[in-house]
Amino acid sequence: MQGNVAAVRTGPRNDPPRARQLAVLGGPPAFAEPLHVGRPNLGSRARFLERVNQMLDRRWLTNRGPFVQEFEGKIANFLGVRHCIAMCNATIALEIAIRAAGLKGEVIVPSYTFIATAHALQWQEITPVFCDLDPETHDMDPSKVEALITPRTTGIIGVHVWGRPCAINELTALARAHDLTLMFDAAHAFGCSYEGRMIGRFGLCEVLSFHATKFVNALEGGAVVTNDDHLARKIRLMKNFGFAGYDHVIELGTNGKMTEVSAAMGLTNFEAMDEFLGANLRNYDCYRHELRGVPGVKLIEYDRTERCNYQYIVLEADPHETGLTRNVLVAALHAENVLARKYFWPGCHYLEPYRSCFPYARWSVPETEKLAAKVIVLPTGTAVGPETIHQICEILRQVIREGAAVRKALEAPGRIEALVQPRY
Repeated sequence: MQGNVAAVRTGPRNDPPRARQLAVLGGPPAFAEPLHVGRPNLGSRARFLERVNQMLDRRWLTNRGPFVQEFEGKIANFLGVRHCIAMCNATIALEIAIRAAGLKGEVIVPSYTFIATAHALQWQEITPVFCDLDPETHDMDPSKVEALITPRTTGIIGVHVWGRPCAINELTALARAHDLTLMFDAAHAFGCSYEGRMIGRFGLCEVLSFHATKFVNALEGGAVVTNDDHLARKIRLMKNFGFAGYDHVIELGTNGKMTEVSAAMGLTNFEAMDEFLGANLRNYDCYRHELRGVPGVKLIEYDRTERCNYQYIVLEADPHETGLTRNVLVAALHAENVLARKYFWPGCHYLEPYRSCFPYARWSVPETEKLAAKVIVLPTGTAVGPETIHQICEILRQVIREGAAVRKALEAPGRIEALVQPRY
């Protein structure tokens, strides 16, 4: 009789909870909707719509309207620079800055960056010369720059990858020693600092991005910031077809103007910057806690003594410790609707047209190739909270724990590629 009672006992049990089946092994996705990297941070909807209505009432939609002028003023004041020239996007801003600075011939850039950094040069028939990275910082290794300087070199473009400042002092010294123009691609680094000074105040100029995925977005947008009065005047002409008043064109130009609706969003999100920073820092610390003890996974560190936007959750996955390649890990996360990214794989040097034009470039960037094969970027921002982060990290743990089965499930040709497709 007592045995029968034990058999029907319904009280609480101390057994560990049974792990859910991974989606890549046939279970349902952990998330019903795709969880994107770079989901836009959004400020006050009411304030944005108020500005949109003001814009419509004025019927001033573009051509440096009052919102664009206000946005430029606020950014310049925040960074402590004399000039901010707002643009339709950061790629156009970089192209115009390059042309206004008079770059030509060859310009040294990191290969580990978004392709727009290289394209902005090649588009203007300037040769990007790819420099390897420092594996500790992910930024261009200044010790490898000097060997790339030739009589055709006119400049260096440093990139602040993940918002962590590149070796500004070392690059500045190199540029001065060789009489080269130095500018920076600061697309990741709005709101960050270097030695207590805001990014945006270094080199001849710096280029910011206000794309939808960035820390502060203007729907789509960019800007050049500088303390050089002559350069600023030239850029303002060039981004408006070279016009200096009605019917008076004095410079070669194009259309790089930011619209009023973009500036309205930029202002609204600028006002919410502290809220965005609070969410990003909370999420970063949450990831750091949740990823403790996960074998082979290293979360990059940010310098807490400097200002930082914490916009990127970046992991390095060591295949020898995880037992899985980075591509397998990303595919398994995609199956769960966690759309992790492989920034900036495989490196600019291995994408067209550079792969064809410079087939031997890869031999000069071994650290870039090593890092590009390990990086995983995970979702963060105001659209993500601690519970979601906990689930993502639990999935990562389970994928590594069940690595043999995951490898087998993804070994069929084309299986990984089928899972890791753009989903907009």
